[in-house]
Amino acid sequence: DWMQRAAGHTPAATIMAICPDNGLAARPRTLGSKTAVFMEESVVANKLLSYSLCTLLLAGGQSLLAEDVTFEQILSRLQQTEQRLVELEQAKSNPFRNASSPDTSNLPLAFPYEDEGQDEDEDVGAEKSGKDDEPSFEDRLQKLEAGWSELDDAWSAFDKAEKKKKADAAKKPTFKIGGRIHADYWDFINDDGGVGFLENPISGAATDGSDPEDRFAFRRIRLEMSGDIKETMLWRVQLDFNKPGTPEMKDVYIGFKNLPNNQQLLIGNQKRPLGLDHINSSRFNVFTERPFVIEAFNEDARRPGVCMYGHTDDESINWRYGAYLMENVVTDGSYLGDQRQMSLNFRVVGSPWYDESSKGRGYFHWAVAGMFAKPDGDDTNTDGHSNEGRFRTRPEARSNSRWLDTGRIAGADWYETLAVEGLLNVGPLQVAGEYMHNFMQRDGFADTQFGGGYVYANYMLTGEHIPYNRTSGTIGRLEPFEDFFLMDRCGGGKARGWGAWGVAARYSYLDLSDADILGGVGESGSLALNWYWTAFSKLQFNLVYGDIDDRNPATGTDGGTYLIAGTRFAIDF
Repeated sequence: DWMQRAAGHTPAATIMAICPDNGLAARPRTLGSKTAVFMEESVVANKLLSYSLCTLLLAGGQSLLAEDVTFEQILSRLQQTEQRLVELEQAKSNPFRNASSPDTSNLPLAFPYEDEGQDEDEDVGAEKSGKDDEPSFEDRLQKLEAGWSELDDAWSAFDKAEKKKKADAAKKPTFKIGGRIHADYWDFINDDGGVGFLENPISGAATDGSDPEDRFAFRRIRLEMSGDIKETMLWRVQLDFNKPGTPEMKDVYIGFKNLPNNQQLLIGNQKRPLGLDHINSSRFNVFTERPFVIEAFNEDARRPGVCMYGHTDDESINWRYGAYLMENVVTDGSYLGDQRQMSLNFRVVGSPWYDESSKGRGYFHWAVAGMFAKPDGDDTNTDGHSNEGRFRTRPEARSNSRWLDTGRIAGADWYETLAVEGLLNVGPLQVAGEYMHNFMQRDGFADTQFGGGYVYANYMLTGEHIPYNRTSGTIGRLEPFEDFFLMDRCGGGKARGWGAWGVAARYSYLDLSDADILGGVGESGSLALNWYWTAFSKLQFNLVYGDIDDRNPATGTDGGTYLIAGTRFAIDF
């Protein structure tokens, strides 16, 4: 491609000169009514032209084709070198040029040809007779070497300028863009009447609501932008357009990196460090939706706050700690008022075993996390804020309503949530689990305790493993041994790849009923089949069976059972 573009600046002879076949230049030429082919292998020409070609290739096509003065200088030197080679070859090999013959001085290599009635020995003699008037071969070679020296100097200047451009670019803020699309279909296969009420409660009536409806929806349509500000700062913006009428902001923060002790400080809307399955990216999780307990005690995860992240030099320990507002501001992007419902959060992670030799096919992870929160249980929403002492979650599927829900707990004054988590991976097998317990102190009401957890096992049928990031304490991107594809072969037949296949099972439990609070007790079992087309795309299928008891709002029911199937088409970029 760069040769073709260079042809716009260079005579055709130049292109012929830099494209020899092992030093052999050949070109048909018409002289009068005769057509001859001039061929001669020249050791000097071969070396010099090969050096020319290698220099251009090493320089890189795109850099040399930049339309600037430096390139023109380099091209000029190359043309001068070419002309000198032409003159050398003509002087040595072509004594039969005369006035009646076409001018061949612009050809890259001019070689003697055989014609009828000509004697080759006489031709050579004629050439020698006129050779004394021309510079010696050594003089011409010396000039040629001087030309190459100037060419090298020009290239050095060009290379220095390119490096300076890159260094200057590193001093400016950087920008990169990404995103993800998750398209879901949910089929509410079977449920009893109580579950229908939980999905669509009828105000003021102790009767069942309508059954949950099947649905197709975009779970996530996210655009992500991020970058660095010189060497010490970073930024990130992530917006979700799954509801086009009311977009939501997700990660929106600025930060300082390369702080002492391998730390960075983030300021803005970010995930609170509570719950492995929440801190994991939705791009990598094994199941389409997170377990009961994860959503109940850390609903939507992200809040405005300030958080410090760090890890040890050997990456065996990492930590996060920070302070956050409790109000969710993803739709309005602001907090107005003096209420100050806030929380302190922390998470400490260890990975005492990580098999470096197999690139992480084996590892063990443990973590402890906690949240200390100060809600306002006396708030009546008169100032635009609500009591944040509340825990609720969906049935591990995308329903309209949260089927387990304490409501806003009256008198909520303080609460503490403590969590433990574990993760073991041995080759294609991964086992993970978490447990959380909540202690709430109430003003004028009985204190309460809630708790729950989950455990799952995932097995990759095609032998891959789920990677692990030691500096963040989270799982990473699975890469199939071969991508999924299907196409025609050039020689006939079909070529195909199967991608990666995994199966998983999860048990989940949550108890949100205690004292006068009847948020419900839920149990759920899920089966998952994951087909990874590539490292950036996959198809997920979940089958969820669950049961809810002890869910008794003033106008409702005790609960019920349900069976739900969900399918997700997911890509990220």
